[in-house]
Amino acid sequence: MPLRKGLSLTEFFTFGFGSMVGVGWVVLMDDWLGRGGPGGAFLGFLAGGLLLLPVAVTYGRMVREVPDAGGEIAYTEGVLPRGWRFAAAWTMVLAYAIVCPWEAVAFGNLLGRLLPFFRQAELYSVAGRAITAPKLAAGLGLTAVIAAVNVAGIRLSGLFQNVLTFGMLALVAAFTGMGLARGDPSRLEPLFARPGASGALLSILLVVQIVPYFMTGFESVGKESEEARPGFDPRNFGRAILIAAVAGTAFYCLVIAAVSLVFPWRSLVSGRLGTEAAFERAFSSRSIAHLILFAALLSLVKIFNGNFVAATRMLYGIGRRGLVHPALARLHPRSGAPAAAIALMAVLTAGSAFLGDALLVPVTEVGSLAVGVGWLSTCVAYLVRHPSGRGRAAAGFGAAVSAAIVLMKTLPPVPGSFSKAEWIAFACWSGLGAAFWLARPRGAAELS
Repeated sequence: MPLRKGLSLTEFFTFGFGSMVGVGWVVLMDDWLGRGGPGGAFLGFLAGGLLLLPVAVTYGRMVREVPDAGGEIAYTEGVLPRGWRFAAAWTMVLAYAIVCPWEAVAFGNLLGRLLPFFRQAELYSVAGRAITAPKLAAGLGLTAVIAAVNVAGIRLSGLFQNVLTFGMLALVAAFTGMGLARGDPSRLEPLFARPGASGALLSILLVVQIVPYFMTGFESVGKESEEARPGFDPRNFGRAILIAAVAGTAFYCLVIAAVSLVFPWRSLVSGRLGTEAAFERAFSSRSIAHLILFAALLSLVKIFNGNFVAATRMLYGIGRRGLVHPALARLHPRSGAPAAAIALMAVLTAGSAFLGDALLVPVTEVGSLAVGVGWLSTCVAYLVRHPSGRGRAAAGFGAAVSAAIVLMKTLPPVPGSFSKAEWIAFACWSGLGAAFWLARPRGAAELS
C-alpha cells in the first residue's frame, strides 16, 4: 500500500518554509547581532541564503526526477555503495529528528515567557538548567498532538501546516511593518560588531557560519513528494523548494532589519534580550511582545510538524529498502501514514525532551554537520547522474558549499567546529544507526 496522496503546491511551500523557520528569530537575536552587528547579521543571512540557492536548485531538479520519501537515500541509488548511502541518509534523518525534541523543550520555555507559573515546580536539573513540571508537561503534550495529527494522515498534517505558517507570517508582517515604519536608522550604528574592513568581513563570516542550520528545511519538500495529489506538475517541486529558500532568506533579513531599527542593538546584546523584549521596550507595550511570542509559538509548532513529517518519511523510505527493520515501512491501514516511523519519532522526541535544552545544544550543532552531509551527497549524486547538460554548474557549486559546511564543523582550527561534547553526540547517533543497520533482516532485498 503506497503513501496517501493529497498535497498541493501550497502545502509543499509551507512544509519547505515551515520546516526551515523556527523561533531563532525571537530567542537568538542577541547572538546574531552579537556576532555581526546589524550589517553583519543582515549581510550574513543574505550571503548565506544566496550561497545555498544552487543547493536548492539541485534539489528541485533531483526531486522532479526521483520523487521518493527516502530523499537522499533514493537520490544516491546507483551512485554510492549501500552502506555509505545508509550512513548519509541516517545522518540526514538527524537534521530533522533533532529539531523535534528541541522544539518540544522550547515550547515550554516560550510559555514560560508568557505565564510565570511555567517556571515553577522544578523537578530536577540537567547541566545546571532546571526542568519544571509545567514545561515538561507542555513539551510532552505537544509531542502527542503532533504525533496524533500525523497518524491521522498527510492531508490533516498539510492543513495544519498551512494554518500555522500563514498565521505566523501575518503576525510577523504586522510587527515588522510597525518596526520598519517607526524605526530610526541611527540605531544601526555601528553597522558591524567589529571595527574596520577586516572586522566587517569577520562579522559577516561569523553569521554566514550559522546560516545553514537556520536554513535547513527547504529540501524537506522531497520527503513528501510521494504524497503529491494526482495530476501534480513535477516542476512544482522545484518551484516550492526555490520559493521556500528565497522566502526564508528574506524573512530572516527582514526581522533583523526591523529589530535593529527599533532598538539599540548593543543594548539588546548586552542585556541578552529577545526580539519581543526589544519591541516591548521600543513601543512601551506588553501587547506587542505578546503578539510576537504568539507568532513564535505558531512558528515553533509548524517547524516541529514539518520536521516530524520529514523525519518519519525518511525513516519509512529507509525501512522500505530493507536497510533497517522493515517494520518502519508499515502504514496505518486507514490514513496511509507511516505509523511505525511516527511512533518511533514520538518516543525519541519525548525521551529527549526529559534532557532539557542544555544537553540538546551539542546535538543541535551536530545537525549542522548532518545537513551538510545530506546536501553534499545530493549534489554529488546529481553530478554523477548527469555527466553533461543543464544543472551541473549549480550542483558543482552546491557540492563545494556543502563540503565547506562539513569541513567548517569538523576541522579543529575553524571557529565553531565540533567540541568533545558534539563528537560524543554524533557518535551516539551513529551508534544508534549502526544498531538499526545490524538489526535489519539478513538477505532482505533492497527495493529500487
